[in-house]
Amino acid sequence: MISRLTLAAVAVVLPSVVQAQAYQCSTPASVERVRPDLPSASQPKRDIPIGSYTLAITWAPQYCRENGDRTGSTFQCGSGNRFGFTLHGLWPDGVGKEWPQYCRAAGFVPPPVIRAHICTTPSAQLLQHEWAKHGTCMPGYRPAKYFNQSAGLYGKLRYPDMNALSRTPLTAGRFAAAMAGANPGLKPDMMRVTATRQGWLDEVWICLDRRFRYRRCPVHQGGLNPSAPLQIWRGSR
Repeated sequence: MISRLTLAAVAVVLPSVVQAQAYQCSTPASVERVRPDLPSASQPKRDIPIGSYTLAITWAPQYCRENGDRTGSTFQCGSGNRFGFTLHGLWPDGVGKEWPQYCRAAGFVPPPVIRAHICTTPSAQLLQHEWAKHGTCMPGYRPAKYFNQSAGLYGKLRYPDMNALSRTPLTAGRFAAAMAGANPGLKPDMMRVTATRQGWLDEVWICLDRRFRYRRCPVHQGGLNPSAPLQIWRGSR
């Protein structure tokens, strides 16, 4: 378990690296009981070949601004923990516009695996969802391997000064350029920036090839136009 004091000390030394991930997070002694996450009519099983991957990260201050009072958000938004960018998930993409999902039956993610990754993806139910919907489509992967892979990719990311960016006029393209500048090998066209309807930063989707190397994003993946205005919510901090 990483203590709050340890994270705070590291944040003083490496503010641009740590403060955009977990400002402060304490691993709980136990984790919430998860529910099955199953395919449905709107989200059917789709077992198709993998052509590439997307690594999705979420801007937690905005998430908590909109969802802080939801059941299941307490650990992330109301327990004294503080986050910057969190890991949404590692998503296999297809060769075309469709993607694989819910490829095989998913058991429950073991509690030790949830505890190991709860300060990266701060929701036990989201971890279950990511494994069921996306991890089961990666051949040869079990929950521990899937989350170690995604957390390893997430942990290599570095971030621009989010405080400074939140105080300046910003576009999606300028933000992508700032992200690219903090990560060697990553270019603005290798990520997609998403926002709320009001233009607040929501997520960043980073495009990867089948060997998990940065790649140019396909046009159909969406995201904001580079010229679109963008704001970053920082809350009261």
